[in-house]
Amino acid sequence: MVQERSYTFKIAEDGIDPEMVPERTLYTGAQIPAIGLGTFGSDRFSGESIAAAVLGAAEVGYRHFDCAAVYGNEHLIGESLQAIMRGGVRREDLWITSKLWNDKHAPEDVIPACKQSLRDLKLDYLDLYLIHWPFRNYHRPGAAGTERDPNAKPYSHDEYMETWQQLERLVELGLVRHIGTSNMTIPKLKLLLRDARIKPACNEMELHPHFQQPELFNFCLENDILPIGFCPIGSPNRPDRDRTPEDTVDIEDPVIVEIAERLNVHPAVVCVKWAVQRGQVPIPFAVDREHYLANIACTVSEPLTDEDMEAIAKIDKNCRLIKGQVFLWEGARGWEDLWDPDGVIVDMR
Repeated sequence: MVQERSYTFKIAEDGIDPEMVPERTLYTGAQIPAIGLGTFGSDRFSGESIAAAVLGAAEVGYRHFDCAAVYGNEHLIGESLQAIMRGGVRREDLWITSKLWNDKHAPEDVIPACKQSLRDLKLDYLDLYLIHWPFRNYHRPGAAGTERDPNAKPYSHDEYMETWQQLERLVELGLVRHIGTSNMTIPKLKLLLRDARIKPACNEMELHPHFQQPELFNFCLENDILPIGFCPIGSPNRPDRDRTPEDTVDIEDPVIVEIAERLNVHPAVVCVKWAVQRGQVPIPFAVDREHYLANIACTVSEPLTDEDMEAIAKIDKNCRLIKGQVFLWEGARGWEDLWDPDGVIVDMR
């Protein structure tokens, strides 16, 4: 755990001025930094190492941190956030996101779950609160890809709206500034936009050069929903349950490698740079200082050329890496059913 009294936060001399980092404007007019630090350690990194990365990332210029209750590290990240603010960073200059986990969707559980995240993060409010997955289907931490919740069932829009209405209450209570979605599809978002009193400000979704999701990406932009992209470099540290033999590797793609060699950067940096220029907000995970510094530095360096962007647009392989198998219900054909592949919500009851 970060020692609250012994750590002195300081701005790194080799860091990036946060004022120089691009921002995106939400439909509310709020500004969100165009890059954030992801904090999901994929069961491979300790909470302490991730909390230390939050401190280090803030020192080099990050002001946007993407958290979630299910990651199991918010209580440690909260100590880091306190150190950052004691070091002179104003709360209003930070953007902190958290997410509601699947076992807390019941209306009576939503507000207490958010308050627990606030206690753990040692904050009075969240800038953004997301419904992590659109299902109430649960899996234990570290579950294998073959494990199934015996009570799992298909998407229910009525149940989702019960949950969403409680997120709207969180906004009214002042505990949350913006609410949003994650791991959604176009038909599910269409229903939400039809029925919500407070529309989603953001949709967090898997986005990387080999999985560009152009239809969903454009749908979000057309409806003033900002796309936040997880797995921006292809998630080399993703859980084993999400790995399948047909997965491709973005940072080994010849187009990405060629651009990286020309710019003298790691291929991962090219993926992050592409994401920012395309208009999504990438949230790369990194615990090594060299990596998270390179990721934020690329947002203020010479942009990729139009030719680079066009070349990367052509390498989309529709390769989803985070498939969500553990959320499947009895009778589902496969993980594809989670994602409404034909544009229709699968087996909605």
